[in-house]
Amino acid sequence: MAMTMLNIGILALVAAFHAGSFALKRSGKISTASTLADQQMEVYRLNKYTAIYLDTTAEATARGVSTYNCDTALGGCSGGMTQVTATCTALTGETGSPPPRCNPSRSLSGPDHQNYRVDSYIVTQYPTGSATSRQNKLVTVVVRDGNNTATVLARESSTFDVSTGG
Repeated sequence: MAMTMLNIGILALVAAFHAGSFALKRSGKISTASTLADQQMEVYRLNKYTAIYLDTTAEATARGVSTYNCDTALGGCSGGMTQVTATCTALTGETGSPPPRCNPSRSLSGPDHQNYRVDSYIVTQYPTGSATSRQNKLVTVVVRDGNNTATVLARESSTFDVSTGG
């Protein structure tokens, strides 16, 4: 009887340690994803309003991926439009084709050596709800688990006004 009670206690401890390690791993992934979202948003914050857009070719490719196309940043699968340009040329210090600020979807390996997918959405909005008011750009960065892209780990949004430079 004592051995049975001891086994139950030991198994309960093992289960608690397993749940704790799972929670730590999950919180680590969310923390890394939040950092990646912040880094991507900072790329947009460093640029003028006129340089905040996505590359047309890369955006069309991303549109073929259902998790990108059906995100709530676009109003679900209704296919809201993002701000795109025909050619996205690199600015001083930028590398890559297209540069990270113009790439709507890219895969990264985080500092924890896990895979992440960073999706960017740039949608036009009008502050007062009227198409005659000054246009803003709502930039949303979504970081997904690279192994299961249906899992959203972090989401960050910021509004950019034309007063940020032209």
